Formats: sequence, C-alpha cells, structure tokens
Amino acid sequence: MGAITFYEQDRIFKLDTPNSSYVIGIVDEENFVGHVYYGKKLRDYRIGYLLRTKEGPFVPSENNRDRTSFLDSFPMEYPGNGVGDYRRSSIAVKTAGGHVAVSLSYVSHRIYPGKPMLPGLPATFGAEKECETLELLCEDKVLGLQVVLLYTVFLDVDVIARSVRVVNQGEPLYLTKVLSANLDMDNKDFELLTLHGSWARERMMQWRKVGKGFCGLESVRGETSHQDHPFMALKAGDATQTNGEVYGMHFVYSGNFLAQVELNQHDVIRAAMGIHPENFCWKLEKGEEFQTPEVVLVYTNGGMDDMTHQFHELYRNHLIRGEYKNKKRPILINNWEATYFDFDTEKLLSIAKKAAELGIEMLVMDDGWFGHRNDDNTSLGDWFVNENKIKGGLKYLVDEVNKLGMKFGIWFEPEMISPDSELYKAHPDWAIRVPNRTPSLCRNQYVLDLTRKEVRDYAYECVAKILRSANIEYVKWDMNRQLSDIGSMELPADRQGELYHRYVLGLYEMQERLVTEFPHLLLENCSGGGARFDPGMLYYSPQIWCSDDTDAVERLKIQEGTALIYPLSTMGAHVSDCPNHTVGRVTPFETRGHVALAGTFGYELDITKIPEEDKKLIPEQVAMYHKYNDLVREGDYYRIASYQENHYFDCYEVVSKDKNEALITFVQVLNRPNYRSRRICLKGLDPEKNYRIEGEKEIYAGDTLLYAGIQIANLWGDFQSKLLHIVSC
Repeated sequence: MGAITFYEQDRIFKLDTPNSSYVIGIVDEENFVGHVYYGKKLRDYRIGYLLRTKEGPFVPSENNRDRTSFLDSFPMEYPGNGVGDYRRSSIAVKTAGGHVAVSLSYVSHRIYPGKPMLPGLPATFGAEKECETLELLCEDKVLGLQVVLLYTVFLDVDVIARSVRVVNQGEPLYLTKVLSANLDMDNKDFELLTLHGSWARERMMQWRKVGKGFCGLESVRGETSHQDHPFMALKAGDATQTNGEVYGMHFVYSGNFLAQVELNQHDVIRAAMGIHPENFCWKLEKGEEFQTPEVVLVYTNGGMDDMTHQFHELYRNHLIRGEYKNKKRPILINNWEATYFDFDTEKLLSIAKKAAELGIEMLVMDDGWFGHRNDDNTSLGDWFVNENKIKGGLKYLVDEVNKLGMKFGIWFEPEMISPDSELYKAHPDWAIRVPNRTPSLCRNQYVLDLTRKEVRDYAYECVAKILRSANIEYVKWDMNRQLSDIGSMELPADRQGELYHRYVLGLYEMQERLVTEFPHLLLENCSGGGARFDPGMLYYSPQIWCSDDTDAVERLKIQEGTALIYPLSTMGAHVSDCPNHTVGRVTPFETRGHVALAGTFGYELDITKIPEEDKKLIPEQVAMYHKYNDLVREGDYYRIASYQENHYFDCYEVVSKDKNEALITFVQVLNRPNYRSRRICLKGLDPEKNYRIEGEKEIYAGDTLLYAGIQIANLWGDFQSKLLHIVSC
C-alpha cells in the first residue's frame, strides 16, 4: 500500500506521512469534497462519519430545503464562494455577467509517484521513491471551470505540500481569489502562533487565543515583508514545546499573502493560506490555466520542537538546491558597516589583507561600487563599475583579493531604479507607476516593472555581465523598498490586477536564470534585511540575510523566530562592531561570535580599526566555526529557553543525528544579583548513552542530562555567553 490510497467503495482518500494521516471524503450525489481528518497516523480509513452527514441538516439530496445550512457547516476541503457557505472562501471569480459564485464537485483523481514541478514557481521537490502525489479534479459545470487540488505526501517527513491549478474551459472570466490550501477541523482550544515585526526586528513570535470570528496576518507590500511572515501554527491547548498537537502552515511564495483563521458558530476552525486577494485579478481566457504557489502543512503530536524539525528537514532535503545545499559556507567579511559608501580599491584591499591574515575567507563589496553612487540617492540601474572608486577596474580588485587566498563577492539591487540614473533618463516608463499620478519614492528609488520581458532581460544582463567579467563567487541580491503605485505601462487595462503576481514570477525567472548560468555561485537573498526571508527565496539561494540588525541581543529574538521554521544554515548572521550601528549597544566580542555561530557566520566591521583584543579573538572564532559548523548546519535544533519570553537569558541546542554530539549556546542577557546557577535540562540526547562536557572530566548519563539537567553558573555581567560542547563517551 502506498502513501496515498483511494477506497472506492467508501469514497475515501487516505494520505499517510510517517506519523500523520490526512483523510478526504466525497459525499452526496453532487460529489462534495469534504475534509475528514488530519492528525496522528491511523490504521483504519473508515472514519467518514466524522463529516456528520447523518446529522441534521443532512446532505442536499436528502434535505435540499436546508441547503445553505449544509453548505455553511460541512467541512469543505476547498470552499467555493457565494452559494451558501458563509465562511471565508478559497476561490472566487467574476464573470462577464458580474457574478461571483463558484461551487466545486469532485470529478476524478490521479495518484502517482513523485511530485510535479510548478511552472514558474519555487516548490518543494522529491524523487519518485521519496513522495507521492494526489490530484483531485473538481469542476464548476456552470462556469466550465476545472480546479485541480494537488497534494504531495513525503515519505521521510511529516509534511503534505498543497497547491491548486485552475483551468478555464468556459467563457473568459477573472479569478479574484485563489488560495492554495484550506483546512476545516474541530477546534481544540487552539492558540495561534504568528511572526511579526518591522525593519531590524523581524519575525517576533506572537501567541493569541483563537476566538470566535476572524484573525490572521497578511502582506500587501508586494513582498513577504518585515512586518508579517507567511507562516502560522495552531497549537492545541494542552501542547507544549515537547508534547501535544501542532499544525503548521507555510507559504512557499515571495509576494502578497493572506493567512487566515476563522472560528465559527459550530466551534469549527477554518485555516487557509494563499495569494492575497486584495488588488489581485487574473484574467483567464478559455483554455488558460493558473497555478497557485504551494503551502506546506506539518502535523505533529510532538510539540513545537518536532514541528521545527519537520520544517527543517523538509527545507534541507526538499527545497534548497545547488552546490551549497549541504556545504559549509565561506566565512565572509562585508564592507558595509565598515565603510558605507566611502571606499575605494585601496581601502577594500586593506580590509582584505588583514582579514586574510586572521582566517576570513571572502571579501564582499557592498553598495556604492557602480554609477556615480556615493549615497543612496542615485545610480540604481546603472550597473557599470565606477573606476574612480574601483581603480584599475573590477577584475584587478578581484584578482588581488584572490591572490590573498580569499574569494570575492558583490552586492546588487537589480529590481530598482533611481530617478537620478542613466537608465531612468532613457526608460522612465520602466518604473512601476500609475499614469497621471506622482509616484511615491522610498529611499529615493522606484521599482522596475519586472512584468516586462525587456526589463527583466536588461536587469539580468547587467548582473550577468559583471559576473562574467571577473571571478565573483558570491552575490548578495538586495531589495530596499516595497511596491506601491501599482501600474504597468505595458499590461492592458483588464490585466493590471495581475501585476503583483507577475512581478514575483519575473523575479523567480531572473534568479532561476542566474543559478543556471552560474551554478557555482553562492547567492544570498536580502530585502532591507529580512523582508524577503521566505521559502520561495530559499529555492534559489541557500541562505538569506536575516536582518540588518546585527546587535547580538536583538538577534537572539530575531533568530529564535527564524529558526522556528528555517534551518540554521539559511540564516545570514554576522559579527559586527560596537557600539552597534542599529541600537548603540555594546556587547562582548565573544558573545557576538557565539550568536552569529547559529547561522552562516561572517563579519560586518572594519577589521583594520577594531580594538586589538577583539582582533585577537577572530582566529579563535574562525576555528570555532570550522569545528562546529557541520553540527550546526546538519543537526537537530532544540529550543531550551527564550529570552523573548523570560527577558533574562536565552538557550538553544543542536544535536547530531547520531546523538553523539551536542552544542549548547547559553546567553545571559541580564545578570541577577544574589543568585547562584541556572539549571538547564538538555534535549535530544540518548538517555542510554554517557556524555562528557568538553574540557571537563566528569561523565554524565544521558538521562541525567535530559531530566535532571546541568547547572550553568551565573556569569559576571550582562550580555555574557557560554558554549558547551557535549560528546558521547
């Protein structure tokens, strides 16, 4: 029996991951598609009674006088619109006659090994032996609209990937809403976890009780955004960090999104996620189709830690691609906070020479090397080297850095255009804007209209030409403003509502071209820090800049929210100078290194000017990174304590897959007067094995470390940290 089974007599589909089951039922003569169950893995499939079709108001064939009562209470697998289900819909249209109704019925299905690519979209992947896919074909006969519900079940993780393909076989119409996944289920005293923030404080965790009515989060900024993240988790009331039921939903997309939860009068939850319908309107001619991005669903009864592990394993094995998928990243030093725009070849080489002496492996040249850009007011779009700064040309600089034994990387912002640029003078119509309105500036720049092929081709060739000109091995792809004034000079009037999504598709096309032409390139995405830290971007770049805030204390909260769902190897994290350039805080250099170790690890400072005592610590930190990175990159991450919650200290742990090794990071943010030590119970170790803390002689039983714990002495002063490396013996 495969992971997906159709029981024809009972009209039941059962989808099984290693530890969960997802059950769908077809009911009544009209073939309504109902959600039966999603939870702990079941042996049996005969649970169609959970659809409550034998309770009043019964199915329409038995009681059509109360059809709306049925539609408003039936647990829909993918709810239509405007026919009697008064909960929030997943799909809506507008016909030539102005009607908005959609009602879907099951037609047929297909089950096959493997997972299809989603045209033009990032998505999880798996070989035929790793996953299985169900396609449920539904239709609205009145509209001539086919809706294919896609489900991929992974065999090595407790994940189901869902998306929707809409095919118009009737008269032209407009899709005004098309979400990617819906989940109707009984309330379990749920709490909702979401991630919120702003520039320099991304992905702060927020819990709230799910009450009657509607709640959720969204972005209409044209990107994932600093403010809200396309993830939510529903935690059953009795669940903890290590036990209990948790449902996670994450959107593999980099544009506008909606994540919504609704609790109705019958105490039933409706959770849904997809492209935000605001300002979305996609024209479908006869024969055309629309593919939604995918949502990945995780179910666990092992608490928050296990939800984290499922997401981490999925993204490490089934989303991240390329040469650096399972590879240690070079330790880089970025010149941004060292010099800002005030640099030249001599200054960059002075940084590179000192960095190479201390073991740093790559120099990254950030903003300011092109056009006549000496501040952030000019030159975006003019991607030619400013040889007044880069004397001798870019290839000379790169070659000199390479002679030091270092790699070279470079910063771009390819999606943007400055009013003060040669490009804008030649092509003002390439900027996104609404005719006859003064467009809004942000950071004195506009956004290029990536819905246009000639614009994409120009922007891509600018980047590619630079990369072809020298031995450049890393690119930081930035985006420092969000979309506004939504209008394209090329799209026809009845397709202006497609701009937001077409923009994201254009971005994906450009990055796919980049990683195809330059397969050895290490690409790091960025958007004003962490505004585009999402699974869609991970498909193209194995790491994303986590936040422009590099303060070690603020990073504890930012990195906790990020590591909740993303592998540590994806988090761009650097040691920066103090007082910190964002918050002005002074923290020990050692602590800054320990915090950055839970990420890609690098430096963001002028290494020629930092205090000598800090400089002497860099070789030690370089050695620390090389010693522990395999464990940090590949191990299982556990949250032990949260500074965001307790306001005093932070503690997390990474355990090797064979449970022979663990690394514990403890950061004491605030010292406590007249206290002794803190007791820390570890996680993830083998209770039957014995362990020792590196540097100490004492032997600990695994169950002692797990249940009795160890004591960490009160550290002297604020912002102090400690690493504990534990090995089996």
